[in-house]
Amino acid sequence: MFTSLSDRLTATFKNLRGKGRLSESDVNKTVRDIRLALLDADVALPVVKEFTAAVRERALGAEVSQALNPAQQIVKIVNDELVEILGGQTRQIRFAKQPPTVIMLAGLQGSGKTTLAGKLGRWLKDAGHTPLLVAADLQRPNAVTQLEVVGERAGVPVFAPERGNIAGHDVVVETAEGTRSYGDPVRVAREGIATARTRQHDVVIVDTAGRLAVDESLMRQAADIREAIDPDEVLFVIDAMIGQAAVETAEAFLDGVDFTGVVLSKLDGDARGGAALSVASVTGRPIMFASTGEGVKDFEVFHPDRMASRILDMGDVLTLIEQAERAFDRAHAAEMERKFLAAEDFTFDDFLQQMAAIKKMGSLKQLLGMMPGMGQMRAQLESLDEREFDRVEAMVHSMTPFERTHPKQINGSRRARIAKGSGVSASEVNALLERFFEAQKLMKSMARGGGIPGMPGMPGMGAGRGKRQQAPQRRKSKSGNPAKRAAEERAAAARGAGGGPSGGAFGVPSGTSRLDPSALDMSNLPPGFEKFLGKQ
Repeated sequence: MFTSLSDRLTATFKNLRGKGRLSESDVNKTVRDIRLALLDADVALPVVKEFTAAVRERALGAEVSQALNPAQQIVKIVNDELVEILGGQTRQIRFAKQPPTVIMLAGLQGSGKTTLAGKLGRWLKDAGHTPLLVAADLQRPNAVTQLEVVGERAGVPVFAPERGNIAGHDVVVETAEGTRSYGDPVRVAREGIATARTRQHDVVIVDTAGRLAVDESLMRQAADIREAIDPDEVLFVIDAMIGQAAVETAEAFLDGVDFTGVVLSKLDGDARGGAALSVASVTGRPIMFASTGEGVKDFEVFHPDRMASRILDMGDVLTLIEQAERAFDRAHAAEMERKFLAAEDFTFDDFLQQMAAIKKMGSLKQLLGMMPGMGQMRAQLESLDEREFDRVEAMVHSMTPFERTHPKQINGSRRARIAKGSGVSASEVNALLERFFEAQKLMKSMARGGGIPGMPGMPGMGAGRGKRQQAPQRRKSKSGNPAKRAAEERAAAARGAGGGPSGGAFGVPSGTSRLDPSALDMSNLPPGFEKFLGKQ
């Protein structure tokens, strides 16, 4: 999403490196480049003006002029201001003291409300809650059916007493006056909350109708639903790809519905991302969640500080760690740690478990993109073929259980069978085994404290095995000449009595228990040194 903005800002900061002092012209040029980068990213003009004014004021102050590295200080200032316009602090859902907590979704048609309802329900379910989805969008064709499908994928129940618009044909209802009308979304929302109380659901997510553009009927219906159900949270779902129109749309919904938080959908798109940098600053409402893909689990809490780090190509290691903690099994991780420290062989069964955990974390490109500095390797990331991992997994699955635990026993005929079973060439199987054996050697070297080749050893690794045991010194063989052997024995006896340098440490004879100061020549010692020898 922020590829263009990130590249522009990275290039701007690169021009500042190596400068021990920044002049006012340097600061002005940097602020100008930042302004152009933000405008090119479709950030709203008022936000750009406020942002660049704050950066310029701080950059010309003592904060930068007295810094040891002015360029890094400029980056810190830009990072701080990005965090500020993105909302400042992470905002969590405010749960009701008396369940159920009611969450209402509002937004334009096509912004992704219905899909996001399922993602939010799955996220709440994984967090230990029991959510219920309410289908209050009765006007968009097949909206109720779509919510039921999304709810089934997310494993969250859906309350849908009315079918709404099916295949473009409105399902109408006979009223008391005998006229025909659309279904009542306000009544559906009310009944959904009552059903949640009866079935003991602690969270209710109400999916409301949207329009292709802001109009009075949409706002009136959304306001009626809000008044009827009194939600604890009203989340405004906005398409992160709509650019400058995001500000106008957000302000219209703020006046008509008064939402409490923002959810960015389609954050994995290739748009320039101005909506994310504009909505929170213009409306004063925090961005709470972000949808990062099409899958039910492609949903995350929005952290302004982490998003600012991504934009500035400083990575998002904290999110990466959190995803790893959710994906990796603790028992398996402990077993892998034990095998690693014990220098046991890493098997293909272990490899399959690691591959499954990585797949749970999501796209490998997204994971690598969270590493610091990966923006400079964007071309390599884009050329990464994730299907290669599927081919590797197919090769491992084509092995027998014995071959997975004893890869050294895989001979030529076995390799040919594995290649045929996985639909690859024998050379690919050979390459996989070679890489696997290299990985085994590397892990054993690290476990012994040897570290990665070309790098220093890792402290604390392989306790008791960190240093190679010194080979015992070979005892010099005795001479075959009786006279010479007798001379050697007399010399050894003299050294053992303390007459040679092979006595105790620092050349002090091993039999000497205390150094006698009177035996030293005091005339050659530095002045005042005698006090260390006990002499007054």
